[in-house]
Amino acid sequence: MQINEKERAAEIVRRSGTDISKCMQCGKCTAACPAGYKMDIQPHRVVWELINEHVDVLQKAVTPWKCLSCFVCAERCPRGVSPAALIESVRLSIIRQQGENCIVAEEIPACIDEKMPQQAIVAAFRKYNK
Repeated sequence: MQINEKERAAEIVRRSGTDISKCMQCGKCTAACPAGYKMDIQPHRVVWELINEHVDVLQKAVTPWKCLSCFVCAERCPRGVSPAALIESVRLSIIRQQGENCIVAEEIPACIDEKMPQQAIVAAFRKYNK
């Protein structure tokens, strides 16, 4: 079943846990972003694109891969909007569409490093097993 842009945008926003209707497009998030100069779509514009349900534009952009996920944008936002969470959600939607977001339990022993904490292994399994 094919879902439309509105449903895709709603899913990305829901997964991010941020309320995009609060954004007033002030640009404080973009001004604070340490990786903003490498992005083709600035953080405040990511929010705007999702408000206007332009998911395809975001999925074709380099922004999801340039975001550092440092959440400085969220800290600077006077309204509590988190562009980083939205970008992370867009990135996850791209990965899920490619079918590369699944770890089978049998594959985990091959991925384990002796120095890797068990918590990281469990967290990765939970994150990528949806």
